[in-house]
Amino acid sequence: MSVFSPAPAPSAAAPAAPTQAELLDFARRTAADPDLIASLPLDPEGRTWVRLEGPGGSEAWLIGWPPGTGTGWHDHAESVGAFVTAAGELTEHALAARLPTDGWKTLELSDGVDRERRLPAGRGRAFGRHHVHEVLNESPDRHAVSVHAYYPPLPRIRRYSRAGQILRLEQVERPEDWQ
Repeated sequence: MSVFSPAPAPSAAAPAAPTQAELLDFARRTAADPDLIASLPLDPEGRTWVRLEGPGGSEAWLIGWPPGTGTGWHDHAESVGAFVTAAGELTEHALAARLPTDGWKTLELSDGVDRERRLPAGRGRAFGRHHVHEVLNESPDRHAVSVHAYYPPLPRIRRYSRAGQILRLEQVERPEDWQ
C-alpha cells in the first residue's frame, strides 16, 4: 500500500530587505511631506528626533539639527542607509576608503580619502556598510531637518575621533544607548 503525502503548501516568503536605492527613495518621499517636517519639535540647544516607520523593516528617523550641530565621526556598522535633507542644508564629510571593520583602535588615513558633500533641501545620499562620516548643520542661524533610514535596524554605531589623518575608535553604542 502506498501513502500519498501532498507537498507542503509554500510558505509566504519573507519580504526582501530594502536596498540602498529603496531607502533613499523612502527618505526623499518622506522629506517631501511638509506636514510631517513641520510636526518635528525643534530645540535651539540640541538635536531632536522622532522614530518613523521605515520600509521593509528598516529603522527610520526624522531629525532636527540646530545651527552649528553635528554627529561627530561615526559609522552604522553592518547597516546600509540613506538620508535626505528636508529643510535647511547639511554637510557630510566622509571617508572614501575601506576601513577594517574590527580589531583596531587607531588608523592613519591616506591622503585623498576625504570627501565633502553639501546637501540642501531635497538632496541626499545612500551609503553602504561601514561608511564612516560626520553630518553637520554649518548654518550659524538656521535649523536643518533630515530623514534617515537604515537596514538592518542599527545593531550598533561606532564613534570615532579624528586629528588630522589619525582616526581613533572611541566607543561603540548599542540601540539601548539611544532609544
